[in-house]
Amino acid sequence: MTDPPPLVMAGHTALLLGPLICGLLVYLLPWPRFRDAAPIVLSAGLLVVLWYLSGEMLGTGPVTLALGGHFAPLGIELHVDALALAMLWLTGLVGLAVNVHITASVNLTERFGPEGFRILWLVLWSALNALFVAADLFNIYVLLELSAITAIALVAVSRGPEAVAAATRYLFFALAGSLFFLLGVALVYAKTGLLALRGLESLQWHGPASVFALGLMTLGLAMKAALFPVHAWLPRAHAIAPSAASALLSALVAKAGVYLVIRLWSGPFDGHWPEFLGQSMAVLGAAGIAYGSIQAIRQSRLKLVIAYSTVAQLGYLLLVLPLASVLAWHGVIYHALSHGLAKAALFLAAGNVIFMVGNDRLESLSRGDHRLAGNAMVMALAGVSLAGLPPSGGFIGKWWLINAALESGQWWWALVVGGGGLLTAAYVFRVLRYAMAEPHPDDGRPDLPVKRLPRRMFWPPMLLALGAIALGFAGQWLVPILALGRPGNIAG
Repeated sequence: MTDPPPLVMAGHTALLLGPLICGLLVYLLPWPRFRDAAPIVLSAGLLVVLWYLSGEMLGTGPVTLALGGHFAPLGIELHVDALALAMLWLTGLVGLAVNVHITASVNLTERFGPEGFRILWLVLWSALNALFVAADLFNIYVLLELSAITAIALVAVSRGPEAVAAATRYLFFALAGSLFFLLGVALVYAKTGLLALRGLESLQWHGPASVFALGLMTLGLAMKAALFPVHAWLPRAHAIAPSAASALLSALVAKAGVYLVIRLWSGPFDGHWPEFLGQSMAVLGAAGIAYGSIQAIRQSRLKLVIAYSTVAQLGYLLLVLPLASVLAWHGVIYHALSHGLAKAALFLAAGNVIFMVGNDRLESLSRGDHRLAGNAMVMALAGVSLAGLPPSGGFIGKWWLINAALESGQWWWALVVGGGGLLTAAYVFRVLRYAMAEPHPDDGRPDLPVKRLPRRMFWPPMLLALGAIALGFAGQWLVPILALGRPGNIAG
């Protein structure tokens, strides 16, 4: 195996250490202008790095790096394929939007300090980037813990008894998930003496022990990702956290757990599990789609609607396990990208509504004046992608999943995708109905006073929502990238 070009090595180093170093500088040099500008400049720089790495990977294929020049099992490997690259791009784009948004939103509230929020987010950013490219189980465990600690702190950073209660519940789930995941890792190491994913892929050790280890790690990751039915921490945490933190938790942190589930099931444990287990995982995903959507329809607060929507939308990602085809693989990656952009846009827009009218009750959307119209447009654009309506990225992802189900003869999963889209449209249109309704003149309730929204708070969610729509026009252009490093169990 040859060493990658120096620029590729430098790019990966920047992705892993850049946010961490920036967080340290923000802590040591808390000058207001530097505190605001440094994360934004970093975000733009890392997107340039990702553009270069994407071009290099199109020419050379997936990239495997060895820290210190020693490959596994002697050293630590990093691996970047289409799935990892998609998550890195999603993190970079959402990170840029959040960094711009908090230059205004964090400074306009007295509930939490700007330095603490930025430092926690920058550390989380480094942990997520490293998690997406990690190629051995122990480092994945360490990075899961680092990302969980910082994410829990972001929930608690708004202070108050509700925030502490939500963060504590999240902590309990994260600790339980860590124990299950670590038990699975220990069992793998006890049976094989290996932790590197690439080494485990080439090792034949099928049997009950491998299935049990996979089950333990999957349960742990499900608790961290808030997959149904172990999702109880997510709605309250997302509802009480600062809206910028909710955007990060929903678009990136929760999705990281599902990313690892897909990585393990389609990578080192491919062929270890019987077909009915893959079907069972997809059944849980379908149940999550139904449960999360129905709960979202029932909510009276905007952030709770979006939070339960996350439970539903994560369920689609599990459908790749029984389908195992190129279309399903492309559809899952596309759904992850479009969902991340749309969900971050929704939470940032919800934060804007809270800032403007003082609460996120749905009825308040119809009691503000025309200045809420811009955020209503953001919610409409993001909702179009979540519901899978054309011409959005969500439509392309769901269309590929439906075609994969029909081509494999598993038509019931096509019904799940289509039905989930209808349920999503139901709660999206319910929110828009409140946003577009005129207040009744005889209800005795005056219009709410509406604060003026800074442009730095409006444009980040708008551009994210437009990005989710724009993905619908880029499907064929992105197909060569989506095919990079496709797992061996994905039928061509």
